[in-house]
Amino acid sequence: MLGTPSSLTWPDFAVLAVALGILLAIGVALAGEQRDTADFFLADRRLSWWAVALSFLATEINAVTLLSVPATTYSENWQYAQFFVGSSLAKLVVAFLFIPAFYRHGVTTIYEFLAQRFGRATQVTASIFFFVTRLAGSGVRLMAAALAVAILMGWPLTPTLAMFTVVSILYIGAGGVKAVVWTNVVQAVVFLLAGAVTLGYLLFHIHGGAGAVVRIAGEAGRLTVINWGPAPGAPDFWRRIFTEPNIMWVAVLNGLVGSTAAFGTDHDLVQRLLTVKTRRESQRALALTPLGTLLTLAIYLSLGTALYAFYAQNPGLPVPRPDQILPHYVQQMLPPVLRGLMLSALVLASIDSPLGSMAASFVTDIYRPLLVRHRGESHYLLISRVSVVVFGLALAGIAYGLSFFDTVLWLAFKIAGVTLGSLLGVFLLGLLTRRPVSDRANVAAMIVMAVVDLVLLALSEAGWLPLAWSWLLIVGTAGTIVLALALDVRRGSGAPPPRPAGISGIRRP
Repeated sequence: MLGTPSSLTWPDFAVLAVALGILLAIGVALAGEQRDTADFFLADRRLSWWAVALSFLATEINAVTLLSVPATTYSENWQYAQFFVGSSLAKLVVAFLFIPAFYRHGVTTIYEFLAQRFGRATQVTASIFFFVTRLAGSGVRLMAAALAVAILMGWPLTPTLAMFTVVSILYIGAGGVKAVVWTNVVQAVVFLLAGAVTLGYLLFHIHGGAGAVVRIAGEAGRLTVINWGPAPGAPDFWRRIFTEPNIMWVAVLNGLVGSTAAFGTDHDLVQRLLTVKTRRESQRALALTPLGTLLTLAIYLSLGTALYAFYAQNPGLPVPRPDQILPHYVQQMLPPVLRGLMLSALVLASIDSPLGSMAASFVTDIYRPLLVRHRGESHYLLISRVSVVVFGLALAGIAYGLSFFDTVLWLAFKIAGVTLGSLLGVFLLGLLTRRPVSDRANVAAMIVMAVVDLVLLALSEAGWLPLAWSWLLIVGTAGTIVLALALDVRRGSGAPPPRPAGISGIRRP
């Protein structure tokens, strides 16, 4: 389907051009404000909490959400919504457990907290795990969006990826995290508006409207929200508990653990929360994002269900594989301008890139303290911008390599499950205990549990082990904590080790 002639008209391209122009204009306008890495990575902590909340929403709700959530309700049901409960609880955990510690320690990247709590080796290992997790996860997101946009625009995949990569590098490299946050605000508004308008248009063109959608989807079992799973004591109870991630309490548990790991240990998300002046503003921004998430999920879950009803009423129309159903409908059925609006939503959601956070972690956690010390701010600012370019090219390459997978929503979660458990385990060890666990024990525990999770995932995917991918995070988190404590040979007084000197070298708030 890629490379087929596009049905887009000049008004569609005009809408997209305006959207991309806004992103680039924000980056250019803010380029002159980047005096040092404090500006580039933290916006000198001067951003508004409401902008940060929208930025967090735009990062949490990405191209995978816009494409795969409708695909899930189109081909399955609404059980994905169960994860929202655990995810919302996780935001409260991060807001009131993680955020206070990050502000108290005055960090630039969250992995500096680990350096102050345990030592440099734990910090560097966590940063490397972040690179692996974020490059793989963002590669899935970028690939999904590029495939969708390639369908809409009639382009091959390679030039579509090139467009995303160039735009991301330009506005992030120029404007830093401040450009990221303000472009995220634009992105959030566009994908909410585009989704709502598309849903309204779709309902208008379904015979019987919303009532027909409920009837058709309900009869097909597409409206199931809660999966209670087997009753305790049932013969298949334990087998289903460990193999079905959509059972209600399993989904809530995994949503809680997985989202705590994503929101609290992934610097791509936390970086935005560190750009406001005070801890309270950061907590307010995060605590209010479940409202925006709920609204977005309601729109895009409904889109998938409505698409199922539409194509059920029109069986003669061709349909693609599920993860392409939304862009296929947009290309074939939406009128000009509206088609361009949804195209812009998909493009902007995919351009929301982790390049700024990866550059921050590389420069702050590895380059500055370990490779090149005691240089001027102009040098580190230059390296930060070069890092944006390098990570952008690497991300494009990974996205291309992942372009042959079908189930992109679950693929992103599976990739994250291998390393996020180790990250969450070591962060919880630092936040919930005062014990001075050694660097060596932490690093060994993190690596061992990541390898264990990778082996478990491979065995599960090969069908040799009945274990759902969603348990990987729980295994990795618990295993990292237990193993680090078991390997630790130190028995100190319980006081934390002294803070390493010159962790970041930038001015503190």
